[in-house]
Amino acid sequence: MIAFIDAHRAVYGVEPICRVLPIAPSTYCAHAARRADQSKLPGRARRDARLQVEIRRVFEENFRVYGVRKVWRQLGREGIAVARCTVARLMRTMGLQGAVRGKPVRTTISDKAAPCPLDRVNRQFRALRPNALWVSDFTYVATWAGFVYVAFVIDAFARRIVGWRVSRTAHAGFVLDALEQALHERRPIKGGLVHHSDRGVQLGFKWSSQHLCAPPAALRQRPRRAFSSPAFCVAGH
Repeated sequence: MIAFIDAHRAVYGVEPICRVLPIAPSTYCAHAARRADQSKLPGRARRDARLQVEIRRVFEENFRVYGVRKVWRQLGREGIAVARCTVARLMRTMGLQGAVRGKPVRTTISDKAAPCPLDRVNRQFRALRPNALWVSDFTYVATWAGFVYVAFVIDAFARRIVGWRVSRTAHAGFVLDALEQALHERRPIKGGLVHHSDRGVQLGFKWSSQHLCAPPAALRQRPRRAFSSPAFCVAGH
């Protein structure tokens, strides 16, 4: 809002703009005075400015690899008393991030050229009853033994996880296991459920995507792959 007034004050003036926007002219003038004279800044803002200089110095002196914890401890060793959450907030504001060991993990790889079913829910993730809309995805979690992948299915009505599975590798089967668990536990009515996921394509991982699924009784008569089959599901996205 302040930036908008700065950009248009030469044409419209400050007070006419403030009459339209929910801001008092005195508030804008106070901000302008603080920018012109740093001594008028609040105490927290002045301290943040001093800490930002020290944080950047420690970050640069350590080859730009220190994260929040190590920067905070180094400041403490130098006698600069500051809370860890303050260091985290200022580093986030400054765009500073420490080096992370290992390779970055990507859980969604989109392919614009791949066929994408229609979005049956129009990005409206609300339901009027249980077992009307399920949303699913998978993520990764760091453990002492390494990264593991976790797939989950959430009922949009109750915001409750109704199916989940954990795997050491990202393969389509463990996502379908989570969906199968949800179907077995909830037993939705035929034609009454929409299952929605994102459009990732790696390893065929989201090939189940979004479906109107058949009841579990019919699914149990077929192999597990059947509940993405056109015989039981109408695909959409």
